Amino acid sequence: MSEDKIITGVDVGTSKIVSLIARAEGSIVNVLGVAEVASRGIKKGQIVDIKEAVQCINESLDGAERMAGYSVSHIISSIGGSHIESQNSKGVVAISSPRGEIVQSDLDRVIEAAQAVSLPSNRQIIHVLPRNYSVDGQEGIKDPIGMSGVRLEINTHIISGASTSLNNLEKTFSQVGVDMDGVAFSGYASSLAVLSDTEKELGVVLIDIGAGTTDIAIYVEGSLAHSSVIPVGARHITNDLAIGLRISLESAEKIKLFLSQARKKSIRDDRDHVNKEVRTTDEIDLSPLGLSEDIRKASQKTLIEGIIRPRLNEIFTMVGLEVKRSGFGGQIPAGVVITGGGALTVAAENCAKRALAMPVRIGFPTNIKGIIEEIQGPAFATVIGLAMYGTMLKTKASFPFGISLPQIPHLGFRKLFSRVFKFFKSFLP
Repeated sequence: MSEDKIITGVDVGTSKIVSLIARAEGSIVNVLGVAEVASRGIKKGQIVDIKEAVQCINESLDGAERMAGYSVSHIISSIGGSHIESQNSKGVVAISSPRGEIVQSDLDRVIEAAQAVSLPSNRQIIHVLPRNYSVDGQEGIKDPIGMSGVRLEINTHIISGASTSLNNLEKTFSQVGVDMDGVAFSGYASSLAVLSDTEKELGVVLIDIGAGTTDIAIYVEGSLAHSSVIPVGARHITNDLAIGLRISLESAEKIKLFLSQARKKSIRDDRDHVNKEVRTTDEIDLSPLGLSEDIRKASQKTLIEGIIRPRLNEIFTMVGLEVKRSGFGGQIPAGVVITGGGALTVAAENCAKRALAMPVRIGFPTNIKGIIEEIQGPAFATVIGLAMYGTMLKTKASFPFGISLPQIPHLGFRKLFSRVFKFFKSFLP
């Protein structure tokens, strides 16, 4: 295998850690190996126990390595959590060439000028994503290289995070023994995997419902215009079920997944706004789940209408307020795309339609092939998006719009010992 074409993405989530090893084949991601383990040491998208997080990531990477037959040394990681913030910024430079022709160095300078924003000392830039350029007042230019002019301007979208969270993530992977080549906001990564170019151009809202948080990414005119994180996710639905039914969290999760699977099976046949599960019969048989509380039956209306739907309404109401706050509410005719592990929660699509009054679809990852049987669902959008993001990092000279790498301090300095240790560890039985 040629290492320069191999990309490893690690989605560090609240409920699960997924490692994916893939080969980049143009715009297609060929999955070679993937492994998923339950998260430990991570809460609401942030690392709270480095030792436990290291163990989980090691297990996940080892599983993916065995499947792919490839040893990982470089990874792309996701980052999430309510500390993520975004803002839009402008940059202006004079074109350096005497003939006025714009070259790559001009793009680099104008992007650098745009990221000279005032940030608190405890925050760090993760992404500087160009939205569009203007040359001598001509706006809406996507790629100005080769054009002539005197003044080059840029509109960028800047995503920042807490330095503490970024440093803890870097320390964790340092102890795992791999180099972190890049880090991507999980909502942005998911958008790369599930959104079509047409949706981005028209204007669309991506809602990535994770276990502990919900990521929002708003695209306008083909580029990311607003990013944010809501500190409520699918695990809150599980908590509500556990409290409402007076059962354990494990049993509540089984019931939620059981209802979601039933929804998944009937999603193609559901042509109206009324849940078929509610309409057919109210009693639901829970005996196949083998719950420790020995609950045999439950009222489906109570579960969905009384417990699940109110929490979903809360999530989508918060999303609606965030869209309104962004100022782009009138520029998203493509509607809403829901992805992430919570996307298939029963009644999620209908709740989003009612709360946001926009077209809604469930976002499944696209442009993937290889070992994809287990990762075709919305829950794996982020890790597939990380692989796609990695293809852009691999060809840094030809980034679309000159997207820059996140600047994370100390990368590559403390990993030698841990990598040597991991090498010798691989010979142990």
